[in-house]
Formats: sequence, C-alpha cells, structure tokens
Amino acid sequence: MKLNELKTPSIILDLDILEKNLQKFHSLASENNKEIWPMIKTHKSSEILQMQKKFGSNGVLCGTLDECELAADVGFNNVMYAYPVSDIISIKRIIEISKKTNFILRIDDVKVAKIVNNIAKEKDIKINYTLIIDCGLHRFGVRKEDAIDTIKKINQYENLIFKGISTHPGHVYSATKNSEVQKYVEDEINTLKYVKNELDKENIIYEIISSGSTPTFLYAVESDVINIFHPGNYVYLDAIQMSLGIAKEEDCALRVLASIISNPRDGDYLLDAGAKSIGLDKGAHGNDSIIGHGKIIGHSEAVIESLSEEVGKVKAKDLKVSERIQIIPNHSCSTANLTSFIYGYRGENIEQIINVDIRGNSKK
Repeated sequence: MKLNELKTPSIILDLDILEKNLQKFHSLASENNKEIWPMIKTHKSSEILQMQKKFGSNGVLCGTLDECELAADVGFNNVMYAYPVSDIISIKRIIEISKKTNFILRIDDVKVAKIVNNIAKEKDIKINYTLIIDCGLHRFGVRKEDAIDTIKKINQYENLIFKGISTHPGHVYSATKNSEVQKYVEDEINTLKYVKNELDKENIIYEIISSGSTPTFLYAVESDVINIFHPGNYVYLDAIQMSLGIAKEEDCALRVLASIISNPRDGDYLLDAGAKSIGLDKGAHGNDSIIGHGKIIGHSEAVIESLSEEVGKVKAKDLKVSERIQIIPNHSCSTANLTSFIYGYRGENIEQIINVDIRGNSKK
C-alpha cells in the first residue's frame, strides 16, 4: 500500500525518522556511559518497545501498571513504575510483577510506604523502591532537604528495599524557548546532586539516580550525577519540542494525515481531522507559546485554530480543497493514544502497521 492510498484521517509514522531519533538519543547515552530506561507512555506499543530494546534499553519507566505488565511479558527485567500505589488491587499487581522482574516502585510518602510494606510482608515478598525528589514541578516528590529523613523512615519497613532516587523535571514544559531549557536542567541536576551528597555523607547505599524528560536529556546526559534517564517523547518528537528548540520539523516522526474538505470562506479551510485524531493538548505545564493545534508540514503560515471532535478549522492562504496534508501534533504522546494502530511508512510505501496495544485497560 502507498501513503496516498490511506484513508484520512490516519495517524502515520515515518520509520526513517523514528530510527534516527532512537539512534541519536541512545548513542548519546552510550557515549556518556548512561542508560536509557524510556518512559513508554509516549507510544504504548510493544513493537516500538522492542525497538528501544534493540537500541540498548535494558529497563523501562512505565506510566501505568498495564505498561509494567507488558514490559515484563516482552522480556524486560528492569521495570520501574513512575508513581506511588496505595490501592490494594494495584499493590497486588506490583507484587505479581515483582515476582518475575526487578520491579522498582517510586514512592514519596511514608504512609504509602507503610501500606505497601504491610501487604508485601503478608505475601512474603520484597519491593524495591526509589524515593521521588521534587526538582521544581511540585507534583510528586519530597523536598531535597527532607529526602534523607524520609528514606530513613521508609527503610524501617523491612519489605521495602531502597534502590536510589528519582525525579522528573516536567516543569521544563513551561519554557517557551530553547534558551530557557538550561534553567530546568540545572534544577534537575543540582537537586539530585544535593541528595546524592547527603546519601554519601550518611553512607546510605544506592544504585539508581534517575531522571528524565526529552528536552533536558540532551543537556543533562553529560552530568556525572544521573546514571539512568527516562525520556519518552524522543521517539516521535512534536510541535512542543519544536517550540523548545529540541526538534525541527524534519525530526518529528509522528503525523496525522488529513484532507482539506471545504473552503467555505476566504482564508477558512476545514479538515477531516479533529480532536479525536489530533488531540487538544497545547502543553501540560503552562506552555502558552504553542499557537494552534499542530503544525501543517509545508504550510508554515497556516494555523489550526480550532478543533471539534471530527473536524479542524484552519486559517491559511495557500491550501486547496481535496489536498492531503500532514500535521505534526502538539503533543505526540496524546495523539498516539487516540488510535489502536499507526501506519509505519518509508518514502511513499506503507511498511508495517504498528499496534498501539497498551493503551486500553488491562483485562487481567
């Protein structure tokens, strides 16, 4: 099948660009003696997860327990879950994953630690954990000054095993240009360095100092503090990464293929792709530099100014009715989660259909 034979709208993936992105990031990690345990919520695909494994990942960071279970099923031993758990059913799930992998839970609350420990003790199993440190996002994580005290309290629970510290510099997405990214890199590195030094002073043994976001990775990878990175968006990249100077149009692998279906007024064009294909995301943490709902390749002046569920409205001068266009979404992670499969192509040829097989709720 050819690209121009696909129905619209379709979510498509340039496999050459995908592989180039994987090569770039994994090579940088290798050159700096670091590991990438990618955040797999970006793609939610066991096929792309296997590609990341081939490029050198021997661990993953997961955004859902479904992702954790699938990562274990496809052969990953190092499986880290990004968030605390307190629900009994969720705790039973992590116990089962821990039986067959080197599972690592992230925790930032002594109360949660006690709940997990008590159930783990009943099941006679040890659960590995890293303490989440807040480096500026102010979501999960303890203050760096409270880290040692929190670790000592959690380490009183005999069924929890301390493995290290983790953070997420997600507040980088409030930056509006590349020159601002360095500030967030400094937040990330300096916060973890502070806690690392305190751990060393207290002779507390650790294996992992992990962090990650796609924008900060390119600068933080040379740090001598962090040993495991968790970029996620790097496989696809998107318009938000373009706004931060992390990517150019030619670096963005995931696109939405759409058709111009109407030109009812001068300058107004309608697409057959709306919020259910492109997504409404304009930045999770306050980035107001994003104009419109994606970038139309080859039409830099066009603005996708609004989306209904199945239709998009574009302000432009040079589009034509029946023209097919490719749209780089603002946030590729959200767009990929809107479909059950993606068409992978090279040039004009559809090479494979990639299943997005981890986006639904588990049936287990």
